[in-house]
Amino acid sequence: MEASAALTHVHEDIVRRVNEIMPCEEELFDLAELFKVFGDSTRVRILFVLFESEMCVCGLAELLGMTQSAISHQLQVLKKAKLVRYRREGKTIFYSLADGHVRAILDQGMEHITE
Repeated sequence: MEASAALTHVHEDIVRRVNEIMPCEEELFDLAELFKVFGDSTRVRILFVLFESEMCVCGLAELLGMTQSAISHQLQVLKKAKLVRYRREGKTIFYSLADGHVRAILDQGMEHITE
């Protein structure tokens, strides 16, 4: 039997069922963009720090051994992706995780890689 002949039998009921629950292209694009944010170890390190405590840019820079400018750049990416939020106290801005979903995403990732 030819390989191409084996591929011609489409299970239309399965294809139809999956197609009905498949997210739209825009949602899939947005999800892919979110996961790209997790593709940078510096951003992941920042998120892990923010698991433990909200922190200002200078604290993050000290803890991670980076410049405040580099930390600020990464925080902008994380804010744009709605993964971190901030609050102002006087002249200082404190950053924290946006919500429990961020922690859940990273917890699931850690669980996956440590299996």
